[in-house]
Amino acid sequence: MDPLTRFQRRSVCAMAARFALAAAVFAMAATAGADPGIDFNTLPVKGMVTMIDLGAKKCIPCKMMAPILEKMEKRYAGRAAVVFIDVREHREQARRFGIRAIPTQIFYDADGKEVSRHVGFMSESEIVKTLGGMGVKPQR
Repeated sequence: MDPLTRFQRRSVCAMAARFALAAAVFAMAATAGADPGIDFNTLPVKGMVTMIDLGAKKCIPCKMMAPILEKMEKRYAGRAAVVFIDVREHREQARRFGIRAIPTQIFYDADGKEVSRHVGFMSESEIVKTLGGMGVKPQR
């Protein structure tokens, strides 16, 4: 096989692998999102540290964060509220929380006071560090 044909085949395989990865990320993100029954008036949750992630289901960094948020929600159940709000579906919440770019993560203490705000993709380790700094430890 000549080098050009070999290169073309490798390129097609690489594109297929990238497409499969993107499809997996999109599929995970499609399952994540705000519960349609969320009462936005209860946010931030009184008496509990709250992390609110404001983004959109079609935003690439937001899709990348979806599995992380699901994991955090489980790890911190009963210790911290982790909430996702799709600001394209709930535009009034973007105004309410003063969102200028997505994704934006806002952390509130148990008294409902904003403690920290981050704009852009936030890794799992950064979220754990921020919650830990607020005195919240994950379940074991």
